[in-house]
Amino acid sequence: MVNSKRVYANGDLPVHQSLWMSVPTPPRLLDLAGMHLLREDALVCSALEFLPTELFPPLFMDAFHGRHIKTLKAMVQAWPFVCLPLGSLIDLPHVGPLQAVLEALDVLLAQKVCSRRCKLRVLDLRNTGQSFWSMRSGASTHGFSSLGMAPVAEQSSRTHQPLAPLKVYIELCLKKRTLDNFLTYLLRWMEQRKASIHLCCKKLTIFAMPVENVTKVLNMVQLDCVQELQVNWIWHLSTLAKFAPLLGQMSNMQRLHLSRIHMSALEKQEQQEQQVVQFTSQFLKLHHLQDLYLDSPSFLEGRLDQMLRFLRTPLDHLAITNCQLTESELTYLSQCPNIRQLKGLDLSGVAITDFSPEILHILLEQVAASLQELNLEQCGITDSQLESILPVLSCCSQLRTFSLCGNVLSMAIMEKLLSHTTGLINLSDEFYPAPQESYSPHGVLHLGQLAQLRDKLIKIIQDLGRPRAIWLSSSPCPRWGNKTFYPEDPFLCHCYLSA
Repeated sequence: MVNSKRVYANGDLPVHQSLWMSVPTPPRLLDLAGMHLLREDALVCSALEFLPTELFPPLFMDAFHGRHIKTLKAMVQAWPFVCLPLGSLIDLPHVGPLQAVLEALDVLLAQKVCSRRCKLRVLDLRNTGQSFWSMRSGASTHGFSSLGMAPVAEQSSRTHQPLAPLKVYIELCLKKRTLDNFLTYLLRWMEQRKASIHLCCKKLTIFAMPVENVTKVLNMVQLDCVQELQVNWIWHLSTLAKFAPLLGQMSNMQRLHLSRIHMSALEKQEQQEQQVVQFTSQFLKLHHLQDLYLDSPSFLEGRLDQMLRFLRTPLDHLAITNCQLTESELTYLSQCPNIRQLKGLDLSGVAITDFSPEILHILLEQVAASLQELNLEQCGITDSQLESILPVLSCCSQLRTFSLCGNVLSMAIMEKLLSHTTGLINLSDEFYPAPQESYSPHGVLHLGQLAQLRDKLIKIIQDLGRPRAIWLSSSPCPRWGNKTFYPEDPFLCHCYLSA
């Protein structure tokens, strides 16, 4: 018999076949089993020893969001993965499901022997588990393995050793004077279980919380887990000195960002010197530091060399911004062996107008082979200083981003700058000030004159033979005051004076 398929003249399939093809895909047997189990908490608890590993993540999600507390507790005690990435599921202020998980962990920590299925070693409260949970449909062992969450092969024995010290991962952002309910509950729970739990925080951000409260929180944390610290709040030097011993315990720190550390006029100079030493000496213990960002570090004025001497490792990024440095400090910086592999250097807001042009030349010479980002905004750089660094600037073959905004530079030096940097094929982001000739003697920006100079710069770039996108900004920007303004399109600042 010859097989045949009926097709209508218009190319459509028969109605019964068309309807059959439009029927939604039926749920998988595993999904149906999961929905059935959630209707009966007791049934789940008895079935967990035999539940397919694939069904654990979707069933746990449904139990967590549906607040099936008994089921949650049972699933935690039989969790077949090393890690439980709970952070992306937590829905504050509803902490009931979280409490259920912690109570289940209490049972595990207290047991001398655990279920043969339970492989849990890490509770991750960071918002990093989306990929794990998104695989709830069609999940496979291969997919879990790629996330580092593959189920561990089960032992033939029905039991195994008690739960080893549990690692709890969290990102701490201390931005209020007091802790929120979630963090308060978690820390109280952990405080009673210090011996069996290690609280790990890789990224720590501090805003308005008093240092006494910060200390209480950090006393609960394995400080050698901290890899990144940001202090984005106004601290006095005395506060920084109190915090310094904690900083020294962060031996695996890779990135440190401090901003607006002020000195009190009421403190004696000798006391201030001691406080600076308390802080800078901690760098002796930071053997993995790569990125150092210091914004408005007035306490380091005249003492920068002291801090640089304590650096133990070569830096990738260094930012010292919005402060006053002496010529000798900048000289010492250029001689520091730990800056010779810099990928990023930011000295924006550091006035160097009266410095010898040779100092900046030597500094860039030290980092020319590796430098990718250079920020010299609002440094008071003069034409002669810029001209002195052009030869070494042209040797920065890895340079990608370069900013000179906020400096007063002539059209003549801008032309030389474009010529010397045309061979930097990696340079893609260039931010320059509007030429000095764009302003009146009283500092008023003339947009018509700026447009003419822009056209001249375009012609220079065309003659040099390599297409480039240059952003020009007025200084100060007529709308935004002293703030440097970056336009969306290259060459002309879209910030006009109102008519």
